Amino acid sequence: KIGCSSHEDDKPPNPVDFSFMVPKKEISMVPDMGKWKRSQAYADYIGFILTLNEGVKGKKLTCEYQVSETVEKLLAMLGTLDRWIDETPPVDQPSRFGNKAYRTWYAKLDQEAEALVTAILPSERHDAAPEIAVYLKESVGNSTRIDYGTGHEAAFAAFLCCLCKVGALRMEDQLAIIFKVFDKYLQVMRKLQKTYRMEPAGSQGVWGLDDFQFLPFIWGSSQLIDHPTLEPRHFVEEKVVNEYHQDYMFLECIKFINEMKTGPFAEHSNQLWNISAVPSWSKVNQGLIRMYKAECLEKFPVIQHFKFGSLLSIQPVKP
Repeated sequence: KIGCSSHEDDKPPNPVDFSFMVPKKEISMVPDMGKWKRSQAYADYIGFILTLNEGVKGKKLTCEYQVSETVEKLLAMLGTLDRWIDETPPVDQPSRFGNKAYRTWYAKLDQEAEALVTAILPSERHDAAPEIAVYLKESVGNSTRIDYGTGHEAAFAAFLCCLCKVGALRMEDQLAIIFKVFDKYLQVMRKLQKTYRMEPAGSQGVWGLDDFQFLPFIWGSSQLIDHPTLEPRHFVEEKVVNEYHQDYMFLECIKFINEMKTGPFAEHSNQLWNISAVPSWSKVNQGLIRMYKAECLEKFPVIQHFKFGSLLSIQPVKP
């Protein structure tokens, strides 16, 4: 059973399943990477990403889906983080990048994270808050370097995966998890990146897919599979992006890049430009999943920061 539990197990998972713990780093050297790839955490994480990828196939952001109480609470929590940005304007400083006001904003989250997570969890699961809150704190960037990258994005997916594992989110929340919660998370992250001029973490510059995100390109390309008119070659056309971005996460990402970068698209976003030559969205989707594994999940500089606990465990997958 991957990620979210379905309706048959309507009772929350048995409390004896987990002895909650504060997650910690386990991958400290390159040879440890094998331990990560064999771990239950890796299997659960990639399973969660792929389950959601199937769930959004061919669906618009604006389609109909149920919005549960937990989803509403998650949106309220993200709304709080958003409001804190408004309350913490950037400070005057000599360097253009990495505005130090971000540290003030982050300190607030650091202090409140556990309470924010407790408010989302069902009452019989409050004991999971210290464990799950760690992933929330890891998902918004690094307060020392004032940077943000795909490792932080992965922590947010891990946060959502943990909420599924404790039964706070369920199988029928799939569409809302991406179209509501993850979409709102992206909006807040873009606002952080813009407001505090955050640096891209470990960016490969023009050779990376995007300075900051990866998952919305995977899920966003799945949304476009078998679209009657939109093909990969169309997303480099501004007219198409402006017309369809409300419906498709992939195009929302392209719109943000177009706003943030100047010059020819082929120069500032070379990898995406190459992807626009792929004939079908399902090929794009498969290629991006392969690329995500290779460029993010199998890269030591990204995974060394990943934390493991009882929900996302470093223990090897049980045969």
